[in-house]
Amino acid sequence: MPRFLKGMAFVPFLLVTWSSAAFIISYVVAVLSGHVNPFLPYISDTGTTPPESGIFGFMINFSAFLGAATMYTRYKIVEKQNQTSYFSTPVFNLVSLVLGLVGCIGMGIVANFQELAVPVVHDGGALLAFVCGVVYTLLQSIISYKSCPQWNALSTCRVRMAISFISCAAVIPMITCASLISITKLEWNPQEKDYAYHVVSAICEWTVAFGFIFYFLTFIHDFQSVTLRISTELNNDI
Repeated sequence: MPRFLKGMAFVPFLLVTWSSAAFIISYVVAVLSGHVNPFLPYISDTGTTPPESGIFGFMINFSAFLGAATMYTRYKIVEKQNQTSYFSTPVFNLVSLVLGLVGCIGMGIVANFQELAVPVVHDGGALLAFVCGVVYTLLQSIISYKSCPQWNALSTCRVRMAISFISCAAVIPMITCASLISITKLEWNPQEKDYAYHVVSAICEWTVAFGFIFYFLTFIHDFQSVTLRISTELNNDI
């Protein structure tokens, strides 16, 4: 295994590479199949029609699992650091974890309920994933600043906060413009009245999605000093 993936660093690394591959592969297959316009489809558009829907569903489900594993490991890291040198109330870290896990559940909903088949459920899952995900990154950025400089470099804190602010700035117009679109569909014509809303919301959606990916990339260094141990105990009374 490469040196930079020592400890538990492979978990956020796998999350980043797998999620990137999920978006890119689904997009390429959807475009080559002629199911979406190459110019700015929604992420969900690239996972609506077979065969890309199967690829999208499978890969995003696993991304949700990896996201939950990464967030829980991050929670335990902060918990241990806080016990060593107190810098933040434990509730703050716990709230961040809960919101992150809710966001992962939203990802699972998006993966399993296609955009055109069950739009209300799909959109609800997407809202959970994006809003909870953005708040998670913001809370983790605040925690990073609180633990600086002992546990985090100032440069890392600044990168995390910058990504959080960009994601926060993008998620608001994404939701606003998406709510103004009168009909959900895959093909868009520039002459349609809702086309501008579609373009803005799609740009913001891709921005937030890759914001998450780059954010988790900053966890790799923190996870290098963490090891996973599994213990087994046998009960002799059985």
